[in-house]
Amino acid sequence: MICSGMKRRKQNLKRDGLLRIAAETVEENPVIRSLITRSGLVCLIFASLSLLLPAAGKIPESKTSVDFETQIAPLIVEHCIRCHKPGNEKGELSLNSLQSLKENGFLTPGKPAESYLLEVIQVDPETGKAEMPKGAKPLSKEEVALFSRWIKQGAPWPEKLKLQEKSKADLTWWSLQPLAKNNHPATSDVPESWQKHPIDRFIAAKLQEKNLQPSPRASKRTLIRRATYNLTGLPPTPEEVAAFENDASPDAYEKLIDRLLASPRYGEQWGRHWLDVVRFGESNGFERNVIIDNAWPFRDYVIKSFNDDKPFDRMVIEHLAGDVVGKGDPSVEVGTTFLVCGPYDNVGNQDPVQKAQIRANTIDDMIRTTGEAFLGLTVGCSRCHNHKFDPVMQQDYYSLYATFSGVFHGSRVIASKEAQQKRNAQLQPLNARKAELTKEKSKTESAIQARAEKKAADYEKPWVREPVKRTGVEDTFKPVNVKFVRLTSLGLDTSPWAKTGYRVDEFEVWTDEKTPRNVALATNGGIAKGANSRTAGDFAGAYDVSLTIDGKIGACWIAGSPELTIEFAQPETINKIVFSSDRSGAAMSNYKATFLSEYKLEVSSDGKTWREVASSQDRKPVNTRHRRKRFFILEATPDENKRLSKINADIARTDRELAAIPPLPAWWVGNHKQVNGPFHIFVGGNPQRKGDSVVPASMSTLSNVTKAYELKADAPQGERRLALARWLVAKENPLTPRVLANRLWHYHFGTGIVSTPSDFGYMGTRPTHPELLDWLAVQIQENGWRLKDIQKQIMLSETYQQASTFREEAARIDSDSRFLWRFPPRRLTGEEIRDTLLSVSGKLDLKMGGPGFRLYEYLQDNVATYVPRETFGPDTYRRAVYHQNARAARIDLLTDFDCPDNAFAASKRNATTTPLQALTLMNHQFTLDLSQFLAERLQQEAGTDKIDQQIDRAFRLLYARPPIAQEQQAARALIAANGLPAFCRAMINSNELIYLD
Repeated sequence: MICSGMKRRKQNLKRDGLLRIAAETVEENPVIRSLITRSGLVCLIFASLSLLLPAAGKIPESKTSVDFETQIAPLIVEHCIRCHKPGNEKGELSLNSLQSLKENGFLTPGKPAESYLLEVIQVDPETGKAEMPKGAKPLSKEEVALFSRWIKQGAPWPEKLKLQEKSKADLTWWSLQPLAKNNHPATSDVPESWQKHPIDRFIAAKLQEKNLQPSPRASKRTLIRRATYNLTGLPPTPEEVAAFENDASPDAYEKLIDRLLASPRYGEQWGRHWLDVVRFGESNGFERNVIIDNAWPFRDYVIKSFNDDKPFDRMVIEHLAGDVVGKGDPSVEVGTTFLVCGPYDNVGNQDPVQKAQIRANTIDDMIRTTGEAFLGLTVGCSRCHNHKFDPVMQQDYYSLYATFSGVFHGSRVIASKEAQQKRNAQLQPLNARKAELTKEKSKTESAIQARAEKKAADYEKPWVREPVKRTGVEDTFKPVNVKFVRLTSLGLDTSPWAKTGYRVDEFEVWTDEKTPRNVALATNGGIAKGANSRTAGDFAGAYDVSLTIDGKIGACWIAGSPELTIEFAQPETINKIVFSSDRSGAAMSNYKATFLSEYKLEVSSDGKTWREVASSQDRKPVNTRHRRKRFFILEATPDENKRLSKINADIARTDRELAAIPPLPAWWVGNHKQVNGPFHIFVGGNPQRKGDSVVPASMSTLSNVTKAYELKADAPQGERRLALARWLVAKENPLTPRVLANRLWHYHFGTGIVSTPSDFGYMGTRPTHPELLDWLAVQIQENGWRLKDIQKQIMLSETYQQASTFREEAARIDSDSRFLWRFPPRRLTGEEIRDTLLSVSGKLDLKMGGPGFRLYEYLQDNVATYVPRETFGPDTYRRAVYHQNARAARIDLLTDFDCPDNAFAASKRNATTTPLQALTLMNHQFTLDLSQFLAERLQQEAGTDKIDQQIDRAFRLLYARPPIAQEQQAARALIAANGLPAFCRAMINSNELIYLD
């Protein structure tokens, strides 16, 4: 109720409130004016207190007790709480509790005259306006009077009652009601065939209501093409079309549906739909966006689940708690990839505040996806406050937060107990052997070190110079005239025995002159040679050896060889060398500044014969490990070196044998850790502002229809997820089967009964056929949550088998055919278009499962870059569902035809029309290649010189029909003028190919 501009007034009230109240009263009351004259200011104050309320609106007194919950609370919720609540505290005031009002000085129980709250809701007699509610109709005199009486009576407020903003929809919202087991509506004035099927009776009743008539049945050619694409995402072959058209049996169409549902291609098509819904991607997104190479088992799991007609309620349980119900069974545990297949930030911010925020964002992705995929509720809107539109409390959101608190992104070994035991049996003797060898090695080295320590004073005597520093090493020596300088690594500061992997940001060689020159500089003709241990495909030269002599610090060469050689433009007389890995000191404690700890510097005139001019042997070691290394080299005897050499060889052989044992598979299924409470609401969504405590529990949204559950804050983390999964698929939960039924309808007709498949709340659309939706949902439950049966029922309906012919009079009533007076035509998806082109050209590889292929070149350094491929080989001719689906990776044809970026869930696909689509189909190398392949197929199957047969075959392959005479003639002319590949290219670019009636 209080805006920021009123803060000053609030402070003034605390300082001189009574005087101000009196001054405002005096103008309206001559009695007060006379009191000022006769008795002074004190009398004025007492008089104003007695007259204040009548003067400020003439609010009548009443002795009737005011009930806060029924009289005051509704006014606050309706007029005030939207602006004044935790997380949205306009004017620094929250009105969700009495404590907040008292602490901020806005209310003094028992004293209306001292309560600033009354002033701001009071209507100004002159303007007819009140300061609050802001931008809204003022409270009535009666409502202000209620507030005044309530305050005067002590402002009673139930201790545990906290007011919350009321959502637009409440628990009576249509989608939150139990499933209705309807009687099928009676219909008339529709064909008799529409009276037989339950689905048709629901549709016919609505058509009658809208004064619409259904369309006649589609042709057999249209039906087989529609059904085949719908269930498999591929075109029917000419042979399949001919067989279906020639099958006169009454159950020909039903047999077609059964065949398609049994096809392995079915799981690939419908698995793709579900992967959209659960935002499955194979890179982590955000600024690094690195590829995830081991997420593909989840894609295969989804495809197999659809092919096997796995009950959907079982899939839900496996998605949320597969590691609990299927521990040790890879085919079940893989289901939990659902939780971690979305984008997540893996930069690893070490700032505690940012780290907590990133973690909150990560869990938010799991909550949103779970709520939208299964319940059709935008639960994520309750992250910062109670949902403004749906009855989803902030407490519901954070109960889910507690539920998922133990889930972390990452890989985990997934293998059966038998596989683990078998591998452990192979490893055990080798690990035992290595342990014995390591023990023997350690014993020998310890004896050498013990002897060396006794001679430490003698050994350390030559070590007079300061240790190597990453910010710079300087060596001077007697002037020499040479053309080459060589730096050789003898050990790194991070690993005494390693010789490669060090960094050099600049290497300088200075001449012995009055004004020395750095003759190593590339600009002075210097040339650097050395192997690079690291390359960045998206940033040529990022770690190249040339960086050592570019005259700049910061960027480093990462050594892939022990030596760095510098060749001068001509022989030079030199006497000083300076080199570093972190000249500025910015990365001093970071591995990115890894440097040499032991080295030698050599010079040469011809690059063949070398002479040492400096080394690190007279420097102090950089740490204890390097000191021990030096002692070892100085003290070990030839016999000890020989013995240790043999031990090291045996260890290396054992390591090779260990490496030869195949590792158990590690899949991107997430890691699960026990994270106990207390868990809290984050006020305003801020992890640093903790509110009321919460525990893992069911959502109050469905409290009227489902059995609630509540777990302790320290309940096993797997038990939390399993409890949620079972609640989601409980028989009394109406949302999960409703949302699922609607998704099936959506993918069969292009639009769901609810056109917002993942939003069944206030901001979603209302169902066009609510009774049908509930009937479908009940059918799913009664059929054991298996989907193929209900899909068959949908496709056997007359509604599905209608023609798609446009009728202007019907379109004027229902332009989008939402009431299904015709079958809605649609454009093929990007994947269907690509798969179709491969199929008709004879190049589609139907290999199922396994790691995906890539339509981009993947370049990775600290971040990842995805460059679309320009050429395509047989490795890319698999179905598009097997493409390694990285986020923010543009894939020409697929992206142009609206394949969504899986940074977010895609409950439905867009179908745009853009110039890029035409350009891609016309000019992309992929379609040019396939035009040639299609031409070769036509020549092979129809005959090299038989043009008419080639044309006929092309039409049947691409359109499932023969050409008409006019098309035959035009095609013949095109081939004669431009050749068969040009004709194939034209066919590929036709609308008839990519649109489905």
